[in-house]
Amino acid sequence: MFKVIQRSVGPVSLSLLTFRVYAAPKKDSPHRNSMKVDEEIYSQTKPKMERLVQWGLDSCDYLQNAPPGFFPRLGVIGFAGFVGLLFTRGSKIKKLVYPPCFMGLAASIYYPQQAIAFAQVSGEKLYNWGLHGYIAVEELWKENFQKPGNVKNSPGNK
Repeated sequence: MFKVIQRSVGPVSLSLLTFRVYAAPKKDSPHRNSMKVDEEIYSQTKPKMERLVQWGLDSCDYLQNAPPGFFPRLGVIGFAGFVGLLFTRGSKIKKLVYPPCFMGLAASIYYPQQAIAFAQVSGEKLYNWGLHGYIAVEELWKENFQKPGNVKNSPGNK
């Protein structure tokens, strides 16, 4: 046990070290207008990182002050995902479909109102995607196979 800890502490501690990297342009490359990192990327990344940190703090606070019965429910839902993973022998598609479906079924037992709302929204979105797909196929069919001078549909070509 101690050998495992000793062998894992070295690589983990090395990953926490910081290194300074110096880069210089090649001598023969033309000088370009350099862009300061602080001007572009920092202004875009800072709000996203602040939201991510806030989400992490909120999640940690929620887990520390969880409502009664939350952890047993979480255990049952996680176990349902594991059972779904056990049923997925031999197929990669099953590995993507079964665990979330089993977890969704287990979650719908504990949270029926949220499951109904999720099913309604998902059903509407699936219907809209199907309708858009049907319209796209219909337009392709009309463009390629039902043109009035098309060789495949011309009356003199029988």
